[in-house]
Amino acid sequence: MRKGMMLAVAAMLSSAAFGQSTPPAIVADAAAPKGRLPDTAVPKAYRLDFTILPEAERFSGHGEIDVTLKRSTSRLYLHGRDLAVSKVVARVGNTSVPATFTQVDATGTARLDFARAIPAGAATLVFDYTGRFGNDAAGLYHVKVADRWYSWTQFESIDARAAFPSFDEPGFKQPFTITVTTHPGMTVVSNSPETGVTKVAGGMEKHGFAPTKPLPTYLVAIDTGPFVRRTGTIAPTPERNWPMPYGGVATRPQADKMDYVMAETPRIVGLLERYFGEAFPFPKLDQIGSPIMPGAMENAGADTYGDGIIFLDRNATTGDKKEFGMVVSHELAHQWFGDLVSPEWWSDLWLNESFANWMGYRIANEWRPELGIGVGALAEGFAAMNTDALEVGRPIHQPITENSQIDAAFDSITYGKGGQVVAMIAAYLGDDKFKEGVRLHLRRHAYGNASSEQFFRSIADAAHDPKILASLTSFVDQQGVPVVDVRRSGGTITATQSRYAFIGSTPKPLTWTIPFCVRVDAAKQCELLDSKTTTLTAPAGRVVMSNVGGTGYYRFDLAPGDWQALIASSATLSGGEAVASIDSLWASFRAGRAPAAWLIAQARAMAANPDPAASVNPGVRIAGLRARGLIAPASLPAYRALMASIYTPRLTELGFDPAVGAYRSEDPQRQELRHRLVELVANEAGDAATRATLKAAATRYLGGDAAALDPGFLSSALTVLAQDGGLPVARTLIDRGLASEDATVRSSMLAAAGSSGRADVANYLLALDDPRMRGFDRLRLIFGVVGTVETRDLGTEWVLANYDRLIAGANGVFITTRLPSAFATQCGADRAASIDAKVGPAIRKADIGLLAYQRTLETIRLCGALRDAKAGEIAAAVTAAGR
Repeated sequence: MRKGMMLAVAAMLSSAAFGQSTPPAIVADAAAPKGRLPDTAVPKAYRLDFTILPEAERFSGHGEIDVTLKRSTSRLYLHGRDLAVSKVVARVGNTSVPATFTQVDATGTARLDFARAIPAGAATLVFDYTGRFGNDAAGLYHVKVADRWYSWTQFESIDARAAFPSFDEPGFKQPFTITVTTHPGMTVVSNSPETGVTKVAGGMEKHGFAPTKPLPTYLVAIDTGPFVRRTGTIAPTPERNWPMPYGGVATRPQADKMDYVMAETPRIVGLLERYFGEAFPFPKLDQIGSPIMPGAMENAGADTYGDGIIFLDRNATTGDKKEFGMVVSHELAHQWFGDLVSPEWWSDLWLNESFANWMGYRIANEWRPELGIGVGALAEGFAAMNTDALEVGRPIHQPITENSQIDAAFDSITYGKGGQVVAMIAAYLGDDKFKEGVRLHLRRHAYGNASSEQFFRSIADAAHDPKILASLTSFVDQQGVPVVDVRRSGGTITATQSRYAFIGSTPKPLTWTIPFCVRVDAAKQCELLDSKTTTLTAPAGRVVMSNVGGTGYYRFDLAPGDWQALIASSATLSGGEAVASIDSLWASFRAGRAPAAWLIAQARAMAANPDPAASVNPGVRIAGLRARGLIAPASLPAYRALMASIYTPRLTELGFDPAVGAYRSEDPQRQELRHRLVELVANEAGDAATRATLKAAATRYLGGDAAALDPGFLSSALTVLAQDGGLPVARTLIDRGLASEDATVRSSMLAAAGSSGRADVANYLLALDDPRMRGFDRLRLIFGVVGTVETRDLGTEWVLANYDRLIAGANGVFITTRLPSAFATQCGADRAASIDAKVGPAIRKADIGLLAYQRTLETIRLCGALRDAKAGEIAAAVTAAGR
């Protein structure tokens, strides 16, 4: 599963969260398991028969689970959440034993009490029940799109239990046979090929599907509605000797945007088959869009994505195509790594997601190398370091003992850190050795389960290098970020490792076994740093780059002269080395070592780097200082002059015409750089000419001239219009955005309204109760308001006052851990204390999203420590540079 590709946060807070109906009563049971179920029963097969009418409030189901009981019992624990179960029996041979079903906790643990003991051996559990459709992407949910209703499923992590009684754990893999009764003419998609459609009572139709390969419950998919489904065939490959059927599945408003996913999916499947050395592991593949999916999900043979990820038109931006390639490659990689071989328990979730994150970037970069997708993996890993460096946190591989802990594992540590650790080990071993380890792992555990330790063993066995295990475990099993201090003396380099710490932080010391690669000019050397200090030989040279390729999950620090030389070479660094050097210099600043003036010097030098992310990243980071109040209002004129002096000349050099297709034939990375520069020049530099051009184009666009504004400039232009036009423009953007089923248009309009910086607009948006709003829509508005300097405090106070309402009824992996990040732009120990006094007791009592909340509080406190230590220095540097 790939989370939060649009806002880096999950879907949540639908309007229905302000008053959902009461679920079935929960009867507490002190003896019930809070995490893994007892081993009393092992499921062997499911037969699920649903009646799904997407426009209804409820669905119904008949489920049969074949189990093997290890011992006689009159009580059995399993899962079922908010289900109205009308009948339960256990069939044992020719006899039926009635039972009662009781939900015993809010996470969906349930208990069956049988009328008499069931003997050890084979039995079938039979259920009749109904459930309520969800309104956000968890469980079996429905959405009205235009004038038609559709339903989808999203079961990871523990939401299958909201759709059918089950043993809802990844360690249980078994075949599923699914049937769905619905309105005539509907399209139904599941994991396996459809076997037929039959007429049934009431004019309905029943869709049947072949039994699946063995699957855990979280990978089951059932989507029902008046979908448009396009079909094709993926030609045989050297790894697969049969033509594989595949399809694209979309709601009707997306029907004209399916060409891209239909054309590009076969190429990505072929690249993955070549890497894994094995055929696609399931008999068919559907690529399915959902309007409220915040990321994507690797359901076996039925991947699901947010509409905006896979449904691209001819004007799609470079950023859109990069996201498509990375996310589709990520989810399809899971078909092998996660679906073919699944984790034994949620403690090993990191391996699924970390590997797929690395693989998504790797395969996408091979798919379209001209897009420069691979650098994004490294940028994501370095971004995770700011979370990993906190004292509050967790290692990548963490024991999970309770259901309430599972969703916290879907975070930047799993995706960003985990992905870069995989990249680091792969780079150190070499592609062929690492690939053979992956293939060995899949062969050993196909259609079964495996642990992290078993994966490590496969990698070490293939590499014939047991030392690599020590490196893997040092990064996977402990929290924190290593920083390597690199000092040259004569013909040697002394590398000294320690645990990185922000100003105001004192984490306990740790050491790692670091695959360390350094180059002096072009001469490269790699070494496993397994002690605190290591000495390497080094040739003479000018530039020391202490993270070759940027693939290492560590930060580095240098002597002042070596920093100056590296900064001066910024324009010639590769994209990976550029983002690594940016991260390490900023880390040195935040640790109290590098001066603020070096950050500005690096921003000036890096602006000439051809990689679009690297070129603007220092400016985005400087803008982050303003967003957190570290650049005071008195310094704002100098700040704007500084940003203009760095980025306006670069934009002028590239040229700027906001019209659709003006740069269609241009190099894609150059296109992306222009999009990024326009945002900085318009919103941070406040350049009057750029803003006027954007405003005029946005006005024409809203007036009906669709060709006036390229999608890459849409958000920037609408934001300028909202900032200048106030409440009347915001109302127009909200109305037009909520009426649109185009993912880019809808999100851009709502985000622009949220970023107006005007108090009256913010109050209007926060109070908005429009029935057309979906969970993502509300989230965009909230985060737009709190993420804008001028309305940050107003928005934060509103979230604090409404926190309980906002999370009421929220459920699923995409929900509970993300709302605390709305406070992340606050700064100071006093603000952290104020926030904690208002919402801390409720969050601690619920014990859901607690880790994310604690991280947010620490981030706010550390911001205060940085402000106290560096605010004067920042102001002086900005003033001097902005003259």
